[in-house]
Amino acid sequence: MTAYLLRRTLLLVISLLLASSVLFLLLRLLPGDPANSLLSVGATPEQVAAARHEIGSDLPLPEQFASWIGRMATLDLGRSFISSLPVGPEIAGRLVVTAPLTILAFLLAVLISVPAGFVTAHRRGTWYGSLLGGVSQFGLAVPVFWVGMLLITVFALHLRLLPAGGFPADDWADPAAALTSLVLPVLTVSLVMSASLIRYVHSAALDVLGSDYLRTARALGSSFAGAIWRHGLRNAAVPVVSILGIELATTFLGAVVVENVFALPGLGSMLVKAFAQHDYPVIQGILVLSTFTVLLIGFLADVVQRLIDPRLRRTATGGPE
Repeated sequence: MTAYLLRRTLLLVISLLLASSVLFLLLRLLPGDPANSLLSVGATPEQVAAARHEIGSDLPLPEQFASWIGRMATLDLGRSFISSLPVGPEIAGRLVVTAPLTILAFLLAVLISVPAGFVTAHRRGTWYGSLLGGVSQFGLAVPVFWVGMLLITVFALHLRLLPAGGFPADDWADPAAALTSLVLPVLTVSLVMSASLIRYVHSAALDVLGSDYLRTARALGSSFAGAIWRHGLRNAAVPVVSILGIELATTFLGAVVVENVFALPGLGSMLVKAFAQHDYPVIQGILVLSTFTVLLIGFLADVVQRLIDPRLRRTATGGPE
């Protein structure tokens, strides 16, 4: 297991370096010069040259890349071209919105999808099992922003129960107000995510319910709930954990989109503004953080899978199945 963790950690670092390099190069292929965001209309060539020198865009691309990688090695994300403020603290300030939104939406989606997915498998011949399956299929086809606008229309505009958007100016100084402003965004992300998760839980539950070991446990006198708890849960959890890792990463990225629907001051609005202003340090910082988050979640999902299933640990060490 230790050797696997070392190999997997090395792969995580290499993947992050490769992804960061690709992001750096792709940003430089975007049309327009970031120095233009510092200049007014009608700037002279001398002013343009001074602005390019100030932000370093006049340097050869290899030098820009080497400078950026050097700063990344010290966890320095640079300074914004527009505000001249350090990017790291700015991103950290926006995470107080994005991180709770992601975590709450993921937890709610798991609470909805795990029992619903099991019901659709165990009671697939009943009307309510079929209804849950149909609702999950419909949810896969619905865009997340459309769900957000529908919830705003119903709960904010018509019923006037919840705010349509925004976030308290003092962040979490008033937890009740902050949580209230996140109710609709969390529901939006979790409902869309649940539609996908229900299908995977349904498939894993079907495999367990039709397995020989579950039938044997029942034949030996175990109750249905006891057999599921002692023998089925671990086997069903292995494929589901992998999907949960993917869905958690998707939830983080989806939260960035939903923030723009609900006018939340998270990473989403920060990223959109940075793209409009060609603020490369901010764009790079957010995308590298998102990439690292996705890779780290995948790493943790793999580790959890091997902790749950000893067969994977034996395979990883080259032992017999």
